[in-house]
Amino acid sequence: MPENISSLHHKKIFFASDFHLGVPTREDSLQRERRIVRWLDSIKDEAHSIYLLGDIFDFWFEYRHAIPKGFIRLQGKLAELRDAGIPIIFFTGNHDMWMFDYFTEELGIPIYRAPQVLTVGTQRLMIGHGDGLGPGDHTYKFIKKFFNSRICQWLFARIHPNFGIGIANYWSRKSRISNIKKQEDRFEKAENEYLWVYCTEVEQKVHHDFYIFGHRHLPLDLPIGEHARYINIGEWVNFNTYGVYDGEAVVLKTFPKDYEH
Repeated sequence: MPENISSLHHKKIFFASDFHLGVPTREDSLQRERRIVRWLDSIKDEAHSIYLLGDIFDFWFEYRHAIPKGFIRLQGKLAELRDAGIPIIFFTGNHDMWMFDYFTEELGIPIYRAPQVLTVGTQRLMIGHGDGLGPGDHTYKFIKKFFNSRICQWLFARIHPNFGIGIANYWSRKSRISNIKKQEDRFEKAENEYLWVYCTEVEQKVHHDFYIFGHRHLPLDLPIGEHARYINIGEWVNFNTYGVYDGEAVVLKTFPKDYEH
């Protein structure tokens, strides 16, 4: 990931997260995948770069010689965009943390597992998925540490893909993104948002103009003091939201379901 960009040359950086491809049903996932491909087509001419901020797949595990079946339309479109010279950066989420080197080797897409800082001109952007950050949720943080361990990954790799991926897909259908309705009424106040709390704590130490995360599943644009903003770019099961940065500001936008070329 480039750490310093002097100018976007009149183009824009796009952020999207939490596609959760694979749930709640194959038919729903396929419809969503086609919509995502249409969105990627719609932005390709003005994209300086594209950041995918995790949970793109509701489950992903790369065996040495096998990957989960499906999602070929998205992979093909990403390959097309990369071949056109558009940088794509992928951050793992809690659902696709078991991505290793397939996307990097086959598509030229680097993989990041922790928040990164991007400087554009004089502005600083902290970018990541967002899971395991902020106060509380100690049980998940422990589980995440175990899942990210080499021994856990080695043990799961010993399971035959038919069985291992089958188990994972069963649990995916029980995940929260598969069973929630739209969440507009879930936001109460900034102080209850653990990612906002995390960003506020970081801001007290080092200034960033924008903190851009996914994971929360709710589109949010909240101030942090007077000179920074926390942006959560939402998800694509219910909201179809994404972020656009033009070198000065980050704006949340919604991709219409009925969009046509």
